[in-house]
Amino acid sequence: MEKMKIAVKKVNIDKIVEILERESKSWDVPVVSLMSRHDKNPFKILISTVLSLRTKDEVTAKASERLFKEADNPCDMLSLSEKEIEKLIYPVGFFRNKAKTIKGISGKLIEKYDGKVPDSLDELLKLKGVGRKTANLVVTLGYDKPGICVDTHVHRIMNRIGYVKTKTPEETEFALREKLPKKYWKKINELLVALGQHICHPTSPKCSICSIEEYCNRIGVVRSR
Repeated sequence: MEKMKIAVKKVNIDKIVEILERESKSWDVPVVSLMSRHDKNPFKILISTVLSLRTKDEVTAKASERLFKEADNPCDMLSLSEKEIEKLIYPVGFFRNKAKTIKGISGKLIEKYDGKVPDSLDELLKLKGVGRKTANLVVTLGYDKPGICVDTHVHRIMNRIGYVKTKTPEETEFALREKLPKKYWKKINELLVALGQHICHPTSPKCSICSIEEYCNRIGVVRSR
């Protein structure tokens, strides 16, 4: 008996971005993106992104505000002890490790970069504790340069809709660098993070109210609402 063929939806990335740009106006913007709209200081963006890892947005926002009142540049940050930083950023996830990372980054920026945050991906990745997601976010939000920030939301959704077929966020970033039109590089993270937080959840996504459902192949979706 011939197996029934399952129709594959065409992933119209232009239409998807167009729809998400319209829909996302009513959604909360990722905290670091929101902060960068008011202050494009690369150091603040870098440190806020470090704080945001595995931490809820509202916690990141308050911790960043407390920390930057005391130190908003590498020199002032280095003058704080790890314990002081820990107290200022608590209760962000892994606050002790992050305090150590922040001190290390600040010291390296002074030692090697004259206190300035580098504007290239390669140089940012030389900073201990800075991964590709963080580096790309600093490049795009802090310096308005092309970059593709891929976190768990971007990785999950791009695979779920069928635009890429990858196993890790890093693989997704490189696949998108090959396939995604460059005009969407800087905005795709903000759009997909907002979609992931409000609609396209890791388990049981809200497919019934998703505005891009007609372009999504729902790969790996077992249960939805």
